[in-house]
Amino acid sequence: MNFIQAIILAIIEGLTEFLPVSSTGHMIIASSFMGIASDPFVKLFTIVIQLGAILSVVVLYFKRFFQSIDFYFKLLIAFIPAMVFGLLLSKKIDELLESPLTVAISLVVGGIILLFVDKWFQKPTINEEKEISYLTAFKIGLFQCLAMIPGTSRSGASIVGGMSLKLSRKVAAEFSFFLAVPTMFAATAKKLLDFYKAGYTVTHEEIKLLAVGNIIAFIVALLAIKSFIGFLNKHGFKLFGWYRIVAGLIIIAMMYGGHSLQVI
Repeated sequence: MNFIQAIILAIIEGLTEFLPVSSTGHMIIASSFMGIASDPFVKLFTIVIQLGAILSVVVLYFKRFFQSIDFYFKLLIAFIPAMVFGLLLSKKIDELLESPLTVAISLVVGGIILLFVDKWFQKPTINEEKEISYLTAFKIGLFQCLAMIPGTSRSGASIVGGMSLKLSRKVAAEFSFFLAVPTMFAATAKKLLDFYKAGYTVTHEEIKLLAVGNIIAFIVALLAIKSFIGFLNKHGFKLFGWYRIVAGLIIIAMMYGGHSLQVI
């Protein structure tokens, strides 16, 4: 991986981490196009730079992270399902992380769902984060686990899950952002541990790549979050649904048209 490739992946991460389009899926496709998807460091890079993106949540919602102990309990409860399933299915998840076909299919299926989400959940009853119960938080955490399938979208799964549980679009989106903080920290820590347990080391040059990637992902994510909330309140999910469907079908067409994407 060179610096140009690192910058491209970091921009993609920052733009897509909090949109319901799958940041991991987009990075898998981009790294496949660049011919670096199977590189162990690239797999590490795509996880670690999520720290930069989630730091933008802490900065933008700084006061919210100090509002009450109850807030942290809800995040912890919502995080538990991802922690459990992540540990149980880590090997299978790593295998899927190299599969553009899995990403493409997930993009299409998720896109179809997003076309109808706004009609399905029109009457929310939870309009503030403090109204979310512990049980509801846990259920949102279960929905988030669907994102272990590359291309599903962590934010999309947790936002749609929240809306199905009567959260407003804004509250569901914000809780998804908050939940990303412990989830992505844990995912990064586990990926780093697995990386070193496998006998790999990070070179001085790769440390620079990680630093640049996190900085760019942080800056781009700041802009993306602000834009996303405003767009979501005005227009809903339909545009994201169509985008996912078109992107997924293009990827499938390219793969079966002879384009050399790395596929398991």
